[in-house]
Amino acid sequence: MGDFIFEVMVLTYKEATMILKDKTIRLILVMPVIIQSLLFGYVATFDLNNVEYALLDEDRSGASRELVALFDGSVFHRVATLRNASDIAPMLDRKKAMMVLHIGYGFERGVNMGVPTEVQVLVDGRNSNVAGTAMSYASSIIDSYSEQVSGQNAGGASPTSRAWFNPNLETRWNILSGLLAVLSAVEVMVLAGQSVSRERENGTFDQLLVTPLGPMVIMLGKAIPPVLVGVGQMTLCLLVSLYWFEVPYGGSYVLLYVGMFLFNCAVVGVGLCVSAMAATMQQALLFTFTLMMPMILLSGLTTPVASMPDGLQYATLLNPVRYGVEFAQRVYLEGAGWHETRGLLLPMVVIAAVTLSAAAKMFRGRMS
Repeated sequence: MGDFIFEVMVLTYKEATMILKDKTIRLILVMPVIIQSLLFGYVATFDLNNVEYALLDEDRSGASRELVALFDGSVFHRVATLRNASDIAPMLDRKKAMMVLHIGYGFERGVNMGVPTEVQVLVDGRNSNVAGTAMSYASSIIDSYSEQVSGQNAGGASPTSRAWFNPNLETRWNILSGLLAVLSAVEVMVLAGQSVSRERENGTFDQLLVTPLGPMVIMLGKAIPPVLVGVGQMTLCLLVSLYWFEVPYGGSYVLLYVGMFLFNCAVVGVGLCVSAMAATMQQALLFTFTLMMPMILLSGLTTPVASMPDGLQYATLLNPVRYGVEFAQRVYLEGAGWHETRGLLLPMVVIAAVTLSAAAKMFRGRMS
């Protein structure tokens, strides 16, 4: 047993030295994670903080001005005041405004009489996510105004809402917590995918095969360095989330690191299988990125798994990134513990065992 551990440590040291000996590679392992964390935190958000809209107020009454004041005092920013309905189409067609608020004739009269009065909200549907969010904001303001003028809040119970785990409903919180898994998975896949193919191109793979090292030792020696790199990159992403974007952490750091270690073991197993099959580093890189894009799309980071077609939902059960993203989000935002996350830890252990065993079998086939 002692010889086995010593052999694994020696090969691990050799692999880690090959990864870190180049200054450029050391920089690549650190800077992209920080830059991508910042970019995703600032750019990859579905929150709308400045919705440009145009106003067509045909009623021009005190009631309509009150409603418009609610819009102007919120996330909506008025960029144009239209004179007639024929001006609406050019505003949306030329993307001069994201939304047009159309208040028709008789708005105040209908409000005073208690008659339902329509307020037309026209949005640019070319970006369906933004359009849906903008329409939701507009509907919320109009509903609030309707309750105010109808006197529904004068007595009795009034509805209130509260969002758990993300009180301000900031998509940044959801994205950054999921990135703990996604960003580390990308680098782990690349490093693991190129480990064997790099040996072949350098002409050292045959030398490795004639050593007394067994296939399990070779597999572990090549798996441990990418896993440690992945955990380190996860730590960088965690620091950016905590101290730059100030996303509050709610769970156990021990649980997070244990889960991310298991997740990276599952991912590195997939990468080693790719590396064992690829003949060159170029092939390994191509196979890696061919796999990573579907794995990220099926992870639930940007699109909930429940909203995917049934066939794809079943496919996500084989995707380690799906479990890693959900695990990181639940521990980070919910503060979930060991009991709540065991249904995510177990699949990662199974995937790691299957993929690492398959990689060891492939190495054994190369050595026979």
